[in-house]
Amino acid sequence: MKTSQLINLDPSIRIIKVATCPSLSGKSTLTYHIGCNAESDISLRVVNNTGGGFFSKEWISLNAIFQAFDKKAVDKPIISLLLYPLFQGKSLNTPAFLLAVLRQEGLVSPLEDHPKHYERLDPEAFNSQMQQLIQSKVDLKTDDAKPVVTAKKSASKN
Repeated sequence: MKTSQLINLDPSIRIIKVATCPSLSGKSTLTYHIGCNAESDISLRVVNNTGGGFFSKEWISLNAIFQAFDKKAVDKPIISLLLYPLFQGKSLNTPAFLLAVLRQEGLVSPLEDHPKHYERLDPEAFNSQMQQLIQSKVDLKTDDAKPVVTAKKSASKN
């Protein structure tokens, strides 16, 4: 299969990881990118959805996500609407899709007694993996209009 030669639409962010995960509902599969800027700040974005829902492909800083989490009351769970202010004027799907990415990356976990509510997890393992990717100088080139072909091939055929 031919690898895309098109570059990231935001040249200030280097794509260090491309992966897929199920949406929170499990009805579709999301493709997402994790990237970093020159200061090694991590950002995430959803770039494809096998379902019909609209979403924004904009990069969101991991620091902004954590700041949104910090604004909630300590005794309240994390829900996708906490991320909505990061996407003002955008589809309501995008915050939920971003939460699905955070779940996939081990940054949040559903509460046992209420699966639509989440708790924040220790980001140490995620940060360690991202630092390894940043230091490796990986720079994945993608075509945002199409799903990205990664090292692991999907069993499904589109």
